Amino acid sequence: MTSNASTAPADRRHLRIPVLWGIAWGVLQAASPLAFFWLDAPTVYALGLAVIAAVYIGFAVADGRRNVLAVEVAVASFFVVVAAVAVPVSAWLVVVGLVGHGIKDLWQHRTGFVANTRWWPPFCATVDVVAATLIAVALLVGFPFPG
Repeated sequence: MTSNASTAPADRRHLRIPVLWGIAWGVLQAASPLAFFWLDAPTVYALGLAVIAAVYIGFAVADGRRNVLAVEVAVASFFVVVAAVAVPVSAWLVVVGLVGHGIKDLWQHRTGFVANTRWWPPFCATVDVVAATLIAVALLVGFPFPG
């Protein structure tokens, strides 16, 4: 019989690659207004939050269970509304949305609510946390975003 203590290092090794890719994508997410220079930063960040949230709808469709699809559509819709409100109000709402989505990712990772997404929640939670942190720091220091 294998104990949880002996499987923990294997679990951490299994998560290393998704987390490393999540860091890279989180940095890209935070820098994304540079690629879309004709849009203001809150708009670009809001679009990113909406896309991040909507990805789970695809996973829910692949899962095939109606209850999973209903929950994921509702959750994604909530984050789309947060993103839409952030555009005219404040990029801080995107930071809050990313943190909230990261919490949702951690819940997803622990529960496995959507089938066959073992590597996705740790990846996405890392993207969310890294992007939220970098965007918050940029907002705090008054980084001059393009747009």
